[in-house]
Amino acid sequence: MSLTRRAALLGLTAAVLSACVGGGTFMTEYDRLSPEVTRTWRLAEVRVDVPRSLVVSEAKTLLPTADIVWREDPLGDRYDQVGKIIEAAVLRGGQGLRGSRPVIISITVTRFHALTFEAELRDQDWGVHNVDFIAQVLDARSGEVLVPATTIRAETPAYSGERMREARRKGITQKSMITNHVANTVAGWLAIGQDNRGEFSRQGN
Repeated sequence: MSLTRRAALLGLTAAVLSACVGGGTFMTEYDRLSPEVTRTWRLAEVRVDVPRSLVVSEAKTLLPTADIVWREDPLGDRYDQVGKIIEAAVLRGGQGLRGSRPVIISITVTRFHALTFEAELRDQDWGVHNVDFIAQVLDARSGEVLVPATTIRAETPAYSGERMREARRKGITQKSMITNHVANTVAGWLAIGQDNRGEFSRQGN
């Protein structure tokens, strides 16, 4: 094969790979609640639903087409695993609610797309943890809806390549990154923590 043809094929391969990995604008977004209201609340319960209608992928590819992509826990019930991660994050995010009115935060997960191992191993700083859900607040005694269903996006850059390896050496995992970001997002939404809304551009999905 001539050097010219080989260079052309390599260029085409790189272009195809670039198109496959995609990219775009991602964000953490929510409608911040009034602190005058939330300071009267006390977190009584967190309910998390991960609908079985969401598509799970175990494909060993860079960007599986699915709603749920999660690999750090052993192969098993991904819906249950995701539910436990979100429950822990929301409990942490809502722990600053110290008022007298007990409330329930109800969460329905709509997307939980972390990185595959194949994506993490790319020697390139890329990738996004996409975590999106619908949140609702209910009075724990009466069931009254205090905050109707609202969409929350909690998307954050992931680590790959050498940055990922260094993070793992320090004990930073996908689970800890996602848990921390969702917890901070929930605290920001409830107006009991820093407002971390914002957007970023990045390759990945």
